[in-house]
Parts: sequence; C-alpha cells; structure tokens
Amino acid sequence: MKFANGIDTILFDLDGTLIDTNDLIINSFMHTLNRYYPNKYTRDDVLPFMGPTLRETFEPMNPEAVEEMIATYRDFNHANHDLLVKEFTGVFETVKALKEGGYKLGIVTTKMHDVVLKGLKLSKLDQFFDVIIALDHVTNAKPDPEPIMLALEQLGSKPETAIMVGDNYHDILAGKNAGTKTAAVAWSLKGREYLEKFEPDFMLESMADILEIVQ
Repeated sequence: MKFANGIDTILFDLDGTLIDTNDLIINSFMHTLNRYYPNKYTRDDVLPFMGPTLRETFEPMNPEAVEEMIATYRDFNHANHDLLVKEFTGVFETVKALKEGGYKLGIVTTKMHDVVLKGLKLSKLDQFFDVIIALDHVTNAKPDPEPIMLALEQLGSKPETAIMVGDNYHDILAGKNAGTKTAAVAWSLKGREYLEKFEPDFMLESMADILEIVQ
C-alpha cells in the first residue's frame, strides 16, 4: 500500500493527547504533594510535572521518600482513574479512520503499562493499537529515542515513515531524536506557544488534522 507523504506509522502519546487525563494527573499530584508538603503547591505549580516520569519529578524534591511518593500518587491515580478520565472530541473517530486506512498505530508513553490499558479500555481505543510501549518496557524514557525506536522495531517501521504525536516537549524531542516527523496538539495544557518553541513539524488544532497530514 502506498501512503501520502511516505508516512505509514503514527505513534501517539496517551495522556493529554488521546485521552483527557489532565484532571486525574493534577489531582494525583495535589493529593501526593499535600500529604508531604501541606498547602505548599497549587494546581498551576504542578503543570510542569506533567510529562516527565514520577521519579524525575519527586526525586529532586525528596530523595528519601521518592518511592513512597510514587506509591501514594499511583494509589490515588488508580482509585480515581475511571471517575476523572474524559474523552477528547474526535479522537475515537480519527484513530478508527487511521486503523481502517491501513496505518500502523502505536502508543509511546511514560505511564506504566497497566494504567495505559485502563485508559485505552475506558475510551474504547484499545482495539486500534498494534503496539504499546510504556515506562516499564524501557530503560530510558522520552525524550530519549529508546521508546520510539522500540515501538518502530515492533511495528516493522522506519523512523522516516513515522510521525510522533504528543502534547509535551518530551514527545516532540523524542521524535526528533529518533528521526521521525513530529506533531504537537494545540489542546495541550502546556499551551500552543510553549510547544511551538520545540519546532514540531505540525501543529494539530484537532485530532482530525492528522488525517490531512498523512492522507
């Protein structure tokens, strides 16, 4: 099959890109931080923590308690997952169209695999993805190219025929480091102007925009 623009593979970040986990993540951070540092952090303070791994966020704060903080975060996150996760408009229809169009689809995330599956099943997106690369599958998380290269290897794809779609600088830099095209999503909580600093190849106003790029 021949594909427009030579792209036959689309890799997606999960949180903030395919599913709206913003409230879940912010509340999980606030719950954890208020336990260890009561009333020190606001919702705006935790926005920079969205994207990096939990270890990268908590270790500089409190190296001695980092494991406890990660466990506290994950316990709250798991318990409140289905209550707080929402859908982004147009994502299901777009991903379905890509799948039906013969594109190879993968998830590349800094989330743990079990929680990735929860989010995909809740949003009914689990039926569309051939490969999931989660934090527990790699040694080095995004922006290192390792997760993307592993996804491409499992999909039988090459970097030059792939595009990485995400809502954070980690996604854009990981794609650049791996040699793929990159697309940022304008609905990111980080904001369009922030993401433009990292020079993605494309900016998506809605998920359906990816169809015009690859088709």
